[in-house]
Amino acid sequence: MAKAIKAEQLSKAYQLGDFGTGTISRDLERFWARVRGKEDPFLKIGESNDRTVKGGSDIVWSLRDLDFEIEQGDAVGVIGRNGAGKSTLLKILSRVTSPTTGSVKIKGRIASLLEVGTGFHPELTGKENIFLNGAILGMRKAEIRRKFDEIVGFAGVERYIDTPVKRYSSGMYVRLAFAVAAHLESEILIVDEVLAVGDAEFQRKCLGKMSEVSRGEGRTVLFVSHNMGAVKKFCKKGLYLDKGRLRQFDTVERVIDNYALLSRVSQSAFDFPLPADKAALAAFALRLFTEDRAGNRVTEVRVGEYWQIRIVFRVTATIRHFIIALGISDSRDNHVRTAWSCPADIIPGDYEAVFTENSLLLATGTYSLSVGLSSYEKPVQYFEGAAHLQISEISAEDLDPSIIRTSGTGILLNPMEITIKPANTIS
Repeated sequence: MAKAIKAEQLSKAYQLGDFGTGTISRDLERFWARVRGKEDPFLKIGESNDRTVKGGSDIVWSLRDLDFEIEQGDAVGVIGRNGAGKSTLLKILSRVTSPTTGSVKIKGRIASLLEVGTGFHPELTGKENIFLNGAILGMRKAEIRRKFDEIVGFAGVERYIDTPVKRYSSGMYVRLAFAVAAHLESEILIVDEVLAVGDAEFQRKCLGKMSEVSRGEGRTVLFVSHNMGAVKKFCKKGLYLDKGRLRQFDTVERVIDNYALLSRVSQSAFDFPLPADKAALAAFALRLFTEDRAGNRVTEVRVGEYWQIRIVFRVTATIRHFIIALGISDSRDNHVRTAWSCPADIIPGDYEAVFTENSLLLATGTYSLSVGLSSYEKPVQYFEGAAHLQISEISAEDLDPSIIRTSGTGILLNPMEITIKPANTIS
């Protein structure tokens, strides 16, 4: 199959602080090294982009020596912790910035949605921006007109299409930006954290459209998200970045499992991506904590032990019949169980919900936690794969014998009453 993207030794460096003089001399030094066949002296300086450690160099490598190939029609999920280099990679592929060293070859036109505020001219109306983006992609006016109604309908901004986009809310802005990127005729679609903006219904529409673009139209899609459930459902391959380096490029299941395993130490707490337009959502989650009975944060729970999940969330408008739900799925994305609160009216403010269980009865393995906020009428926010939890074995001396007796294989370890007695007849 034809290659859509090929990166070779792709690297990107940024200078911290104020820019000093000597840029021309540095370029001449690098040029002279190439002429003599020597190693580029610029590559010997700098350090990886680790935000948790204060370094001594003013040069930081956001990406370092990436080699990968993406085939036409692939849906690739780009995952990694904050600061891993995901957005930098997408900016290079979108030609927003250029690599410091290495090269990337791209076959086809690119439509990208990198962040709220990019791609549109704020003084132009929504309609004018649609035609402007189409023209940049090399489309004719007649081609754009054929797509126009579909774009506006998907974004749900019919009433405001002749209004300058600078007056749009963040939610309206990103809905229109995604609709333009997904519907106009490009061979490659690049989307960065679009699911962090908008309500649950918009998120479902985005995933559905990206699936249609990739599988139905054969276009290449690169999708960045911290929502592992969405990445696993939509993407076939995964690209895992860690501190600017490519740690793994494989099937999405293997990459997500490895990412969950390697990042398990930080899974006792999870910060939800904040919506760009906080007023657009009546409620949204802020943080999630996995804790023991004493309230200490834990990354691992043993079978049969007490555990609790604490979710901090914010309500911006009164909601009738409010419900918060916690879902648990295994490493193969099989849904295991869901727990939810009793419906109750709730007023604006910051809240926390605590889900507790005195005796954890799940089989050993890695599980993902999902969070949903809703009312009886409609969902407000849903986030899959918010955190990962490791469940481990417990010694036979410490565990209820009934659980040991019935554990075996499977997901749930609910004890069952088992009696053995002589049979009167055997047929």
